[in-house]
Amino acid sequence: MPFGKPAGVRCVQLQDDFSCGIFEDPARPRVCGSLKARVEMCGSSREQALSYLFNLEELTRSP
Repeated sequence: MPFGKPAGVRCVQLQDDFSCGIFEDPARPRVCGSLKARVEMCGSSREQALSYLFNLEELTRSP
């Protein structure tokens, strides 16, 4: 996504199992590689982590 990913739009590289399709690719966006998981973000389960990310998407969605 050359101009970034708008909030609420699924990343074109996101696979059905939620893995990154370009994880090892040097073209992977810097922001993706710089995101470091933290307890505050991930909670204690995949469901909590996805809930956190979906909430961030909503908070940054353009009006």
